[in-house]
Amino acid sequence: MEKSLMKDIVVNISDKVTIVEVSKATQKFESEIYLKKKLNGTPHEINLKSFLGLITLQLRNGDHLNIRTVGEDCKEAMEDVIGYLSQP
Repeated sequence: MEKSLMKDIVVNISDKVTIVEVSKATQKFESEIYLKKKLNGTPHEINLKSFLGLITLQLRNGDHLNIRTVGEDCKEAMEDVIGYLSQP
């Protein structure tokens, strides 16, 4: 059975970080990384490695996201994504 992790976060992206950078940074992981957000009351889940999917989610600070990572390096992938999307 594949390893997987799931975590809910609130988006807090620095002005210095672009969503393109986040997408590029996650390409190094073997794991698949999924983000789920409700848009107009409908849940949408995208693969973070898909730039088009990221555009669809229209991430903004304060958004509530569910992050799911699946694969051998899912723990490292999860930590990296949280570091980008939920900065103190």
